[in-house]
Amino acid sequence: MIFTTKAEYGVRLLIQLGRVESGHPVSLKAVAEAESLPLAYCERIAALLKKGGLVAATRGAHGGYVLAKPADEITMDQVVLALEGAIAPMDCFLDDVDGRVLCSHGEDGGACATRLLWTRVQMGVIRSLQRTTLAELVEFDTRPGIAADLTTSQT
Repeated sequence: MIFTTKAEYGVRLLIQLGRVESGHPVSLKAVAEAESLPLAYCERIAALLKKGGLVAATRGAHGGYVLAKPADEITMDQVVLALEGAIAPMDCFLDDVDGRVLCSHGEDGGACATRLLWTRVQMGVIRSLQRTTLAELVEFDTRPGIAADLTTSQT
């Protein structure tokens, strides 16, 4: 399963907002510059995050975006859902009206022999995203020696 740049850039945008003192709006221009992201794309991503209830916008000379709730209450499954939609490991998975993902193979939507495997993959990814908060990512981002941590954790 590959997440698009919407998810990647959206998480990076949220980390920038999470680094700022609560209640101080941040302009998307500042976020785009800090993260080397295209401003127009940041605007579209911010609109999706706002629609998902994760950020709030203020207008005016000192306006910008703020987190709509504390960083420790924002989980990455909420972020991915707001930006990407349902998490499905295969193209044949379809959303149903109850928010579940069904396999499109077979007449009953459940006849696929590999459905068990892909459902387990999907649930594993969702659980990992649910356990990861924005606060954790902000804390990790502000720690000294992140590059060293990443290098040692990959060996």
